[in-house]
Amino acid sequence: MAIIFLGLGSNLGDRKKNIARAVDLLSAKGISVLRCSTLIETDPVGGPPGQGRFLNGVLKAETDLSPEELLQCLKEIERQLGRTKTVRNGPRIIDLDILLYDNLTLNTPGLALPHPRMLERSFVMAPLSEIDPRTAENISHAHL
Repeated sequence: MAIIFLGLGSNLGDRKKNIARAVDLLSAKGISVLRCSTLIETDPVGGPPGQGRFLNGVLKAETDLSPEELLQCLKEIERQLGRTKTVRNGPRIIDLDILLYDNLTLNTPGLALPHPRMLERSFVMAPLSEIDPRTAENISHAHL
């Protein structure tokens, strides 16, 4: 079983409910959720002006899925919850990102691990620090 950390975000509709439904669907797909951070409200990063604020959080889980299978699973959950592709970094009902997958470093056209922009985003690092301070510190030091 791999230990994974996922970023969760929503800025459309009932944001808290969207995230809760995503967590439920992860569990239903055999991803064992170990811990969830507090959800924090943040301004959008990038994308078009005028979009609503996000609720963001991080969860720690275990999975037997490979990184590529996990990515496909997350994309399927996003589609199930009604996410459609519009403009880059635009408003979205749900956003699920793989932040870390064990200690794996991967850089393919479809997936980069650790998530390449996680250190730049306080809405990722603060919730990660809340649920696993050691991992947050290790990833920060590893990428200095």
